Amino acid sequence: MKKMKATISLALCMLALPALAQEKIKFQLDWRFEGPSAFFLVAKSKGYFAEEKLDVTIDAGSGSANAVNRVASGTYEMGFADMAALMEFNANNPTAPSKPLAVMMVYNDTPAAIIALKKSGIKTPADLTGKKLGSPVFDAGRRAYPIFAKANKLDPAKSPFTSMDPPLRETMLLRGDVDAITGFTFTSLLNLNARGVKDEDVVMLQYPNYGVKLYGNAIIVSDTFAKQKPEVVKAFLRAFAKAAKDVMANPEAAVKAIKERDGLIDEKLELRRLKMAIADAVATPNARAEGFGQVSPSRLSLMASQVSDAYATKNRVDPKTVWDASYLPSKAELTVFPK
Repeated sequence: MKKMKATISLALCMLALPALAQEKIKFQLDWRFEGPSAFFLVAKSKGYFAEEKLDVTIDAGSGSANAVNRVASGTYEMGFADMAALMEFNANNPTAPSKPLAVMMVYNDTPAAIIALKKSGIKTPADLTGKKLGSPVFDAGRRAYPIFAKANKLDPAKSPFTSMDPPLRETMLLRGDVDAITGFTFTSLLNLNARGVKDEDVVMLQYPNYGVKLYGNAIIVSDTFAKQKPEVVKAFLRAFAKAAKDVMANPEAAVKAIKERDGLIDEKLELRRLKMAIADAVATPNARAEGFGQVSPSRLSLMASQVSDAYATKNRVDPKTVWDASYLPSKAELTVFPK
């Protein structure tokens, strides 16, 4: 009888204990809830973050530079941003109390491209000389155009840029206000499709196909947060890697997670966008060679030097201050690419 009472008493005490608190993380995307955001939203909807004792809030963004700034300010603990934008911030703000750090590469190849209509006569980089280019001022392809130009022996001054707001980019190309635009492949091509342009009437000069070896978007974290809670960062990346494997194995199902978050999306359109992102930026030959989530030190050093020159940073980019692979999951957990 005493033993039974003790057991009941222990059970009641356990019920009275509060559940283990989940670590809260605010995560800033680089852009709207579109195809590529499935990688993060699947981790949320399938409970992979919860399994790691994480309570993750995912917010839409308005560009990589803003994502970097928000993580640097401490408004968000983690985010998703273009590696070049991260390099630029750190090189220009060496005394910032908290600097963002890239801890997992997602877009192993930049999805930046120069997009033109076939009727423009543009077929190769050489055809850009004397043409008018256009894009928003913060566009990754525009910022990196000097790198593209150097790789293809072009004079940037002979291809001046016109600036516009993002919603007007493809419209101005169609109107003939500019001869070509810079943008991500899976953004600009689909925007042109939505305006009635067929794939066969579009020319895309993808940066990786023309000598530009830049990395694209990575998962970033405040270096202060990473030092204070390294196990939390590792847990986030484990959950993300698990979701990435699911997304690439079944993109059709992954798009449902975006629909759950934004009921107004066009599932068919976002499925195509997701598949393009996987093919153009995530599961590329370079990514398979280097390993998902990882980088090549020599390639990262080259990018650091190129960004220092093209972005005219106050200080040279030090690759050691922008990348830390110590938070990555195990090799087995990073084996996510479909065969």
